[in-house]
Amino acid sequence: MSIIDCHIHLNIYDKINKTEEKIPSLQERLDALLETMENNNISYSLLLSSYKVDVNRPSTAQVIDIVDKNNSKDKLGVVAGFTIDNHTQEDLKNYRQWLKDDIIKGIKLYCGYEHHYPYDERYQIIYDMCIEFGCPLMIHTGDAFSHRAKIKYSHPLNVDDVAVDNPELKIVMCHIGNPWITDCQEILYKNKNVYADISGLIVGDFTLSGEIHYANKIKEILNYVDSPHHLLYGSDWPISNMKSYTNFVQKLDLDKESFDLLMFKNAKNIFKIFL
Repeated sequence: MSIIDCHIHLNIYDKINKTEEKIPSLQERLDALLETMENNNISYSLLLSSYKVDVNRPSTAQVIDIVDKNNSKDKLGVVAGFTIDNHTQEDLKNYRQWLKDDIIKGIKLYCGYEHHYPYDERYQIIYDMCIEFGCPLMIHTGDAFSHRAKIKYSHPLNVDDVAVDNPELKIVMCHIGNPWITDCQEILYKNKNVYADISGLIVGDFTLSGEIHYANKIKEILNYVDSPHHLLYGSDWPISNMKSYTNFVQKLDLDKESFDLLMFKNAKNIFKIFL
């Protein structure tokens, strides 16, 4: 069966790369990803660029370029990170052209990491662009992998304003708003244009107690939200271990329709992935 992982990074994270003697090149990171995908039967992954660019975080253009150079467009798509603080008019021009040419599959906001609410009016140009080209918008919600983040900006309830004011915009709430998962499920129930991915619930491997905890939370969402559900599979590799994540999903004991929507169909449809 095909599996789409909608939430992957080529970033380097200090918390999980402490033993590295040198920073792996972008090519080495991509090679590691492709090998990990093959070992875990992942057919396609979406690479999310960051809200800032540095030696650890490649730019959107760099991610596009490395995918192109490796002839990996059949396995990898790109979602462009957007920043209020550091974007330029040239960035906006590039995003528009990339969306038009199907070079990127969507745009992501890093609310919390950047200290802005998703309903900040300065984001509207991005919402209008996503609506124009029929692509989804991803929004970071919940806890953050940085002590500098301010998580009041990443609370899932903030997404309701965006969803209501932009009913044609398809929104993906990253990380099911963890730990505010109950609030996330209300946003999913209320707004039919909102989805959520289950990525990044753990750092590294799931423990047994973690599997039980998050399995129960995901089942609560499925019981609360009208069918068909709007959940998408994502791992947040390399923060989360891909093998541990695929094993966790198998333990959810979902019916075939729910499993197919989670692992493949929802992402395929909203990101317009052709496999």
